[in-house]
Amino acid sequence: MKKYVTSDATVGEIIAAYPETIDTLLSSGMQCLGCSASQEESLADACAVHGLDASVVEDAVNGKIAEIRG
Repeated sequence: MKKYVTSDATVGEIIAAYPETIDTLLSSGMQCLGCSASQEESLADACAVHGLDASVVEDAVNGKIAEIRG
């Protein structure tokens, strides 16, 4: 699978570049996408705060982007 984003990207960067990932992030357990802290946190850091496996969320996000954008 092509990697559009890595867990080093900030949540804000991901949402800005790939708004189609919002539902994927929300369903993964990140319920605070609108808070200012989450916008500047890396995906890995946001996952750590929420007790999520960053590699699983990264794969889900990249899968959603690939589904929409090919």
